[in-house]
Amino acid sequence: MKPFLDENFLLYNTTAEKLYKKIEYLPIFDYHCHLNPKDIWGNEFFKNITQLWLTGDHYKWRAMRIHGVSEAFITGDASDWEKFEAWAETVPHLIGNPLYHWTHMELKTFFGIDKRLSKETAREIWEECNEKLRTPDYTPRRFIERSNVRFVGTTDDPTSMLEYHHLLQNDKTFNIKVVPTFRPDGALFIEKANYKNWIKELEIVSNVAINSFNELIATLKQRVNYFNEAGCCASDHDITQMIFKKTTKAEAEKVFTKRLNNEELSIDEILSYRSYLLVELGRMYSEKKWVMQLHIGALRNNNTHMQNIIGTDGGFDSIGDNNIAEGLSRFLDTLDMKNSLPRTILYNLNPRDNYVLGTMVGNFFEEGIAGKVQFGSGWWFNDQLDGMVKQMSDLANLGVLSHFIGMTTDSRSFLSYIRHDYFRRILCNILGEWVEEGKAPNEDSILEDMVQNIGFYNAERYFSER
Repeated sequence: MKPFLDENFLLYNTTAEKLYKKIEYLPIFDYHCHLNPKDIWGNEFFKNITQLWLTGDHYKWRAMRIHGVSEAFITGDASDWEKFEAWAETVPHLIGNPLYHWTHMELKTFFGIDKRLSKETAREIWEECNEKLRTPDYTPRRFIERSNVRFVGTTDDPTSMLEYHHLLQNDKTFNIKVVPTFRPDGALFIEKANYKNWIKELEIVSNVAINSFNELIATLKQRVNYFNEAGCCASDHDITQMIFKKTTKAEAEKVFTKRLNNEELSIDEILSYRSYLLVELGRMYSEKKWVMQLHIGALRNNNTHMQNIIGTDGGFDSIGDNNIAEGLSRFLDTLDMKNSLPRTILYNLNPRDNYVLGTMVGNFFEEGIAGKVQFGSGWWFNDQLDGMVKQMSDLANLGVLSHFIGMTTDSRSFLSYIRHDYFRRILCNILGEWVEEGKAPNEDSILEDMVQNIGFYNAERYFSER
């Protein structure tokens, strides 16, 4: 019987253990996350472990709701201690859920706590964590530094002035590179109720009046230039449905004008506008040699009742089941025909689409760029043991696993960097199993290079090729 969370956690053979030793201390290239650059810049002490651990963590919120915890102890007005106690009481019920692993890995890695979290141990762990959080080694910057992070790619709206990125880049006391990522969902989702308000915000930051579709495109290009000057090297997109319609600029202009005039839009009009604008944005990214990230398939804000109470993005999202292959192919091909397809990462939320993306990445290439189009790491509901194993195994079957750019946190938590360790252990175990079963050669040089590249170096190269 293996002990829980020992040094060989998730490593089930000697080859895996040996490979893990080669990447255990590699730095982290976190090319996509949702950390707030303001928090990194301010570097303020956390008041308590609840503020660090539970605020904004939709994974934990969902588990607590399923467990029957009252919303008052999740997003409500209960005290921070009461919220932590409710989480602690939930944790023993989560065996089999990655939250059980991550919770105890975070306690052990960052706080040196090797106890299981439960209602019985809650007070002791609460006090021990809070005592450490009052010391200089437990601030946002120190969590990043202690995790050996080299690069942080945050997620930023085009209307952001990026003031905290500028401050961080001029701060000689903090050596980790923190850069913005361009996330233009506000421009693309023309059907959203706040679309016109977003356009007004864009006008303010760009100091340009936007009364036509041409002016919208020109202003977005201005913001791309602004982000590029701040070190941005990637965009990110929420693609709920990957439906692509061939359309003209005149048709997109017509839809834009109707929306400014508060006229109702048809589904076809919405899709035509979004398809045309996506292509225009893709061309801008290609010119800047940015990476384009497409997060495909989330079904968001399903619970209207709770959305009316606590707002959007409250943890009531799930996996969509839309067909994505044809639309994705047409979109990528449209850019490729104009020699304007940027390096692209495709993430799917529905695991049934693994083979769709795993084969799609082989359709588009560029000489001299290994893995120009990437099948991204297991995302959101898939960034767990089975999801990671399936994503990497499917990629290996269909493509070239050795060129995979590996894990990214996609998280708002400063403690989520343990997920890179989680990923690396799973990667080493997959290769170890193949060696032990005679499916891969037991050649140290090949295997060690492979895990080190997937663990860090592939991502570093991929995002640096500008």
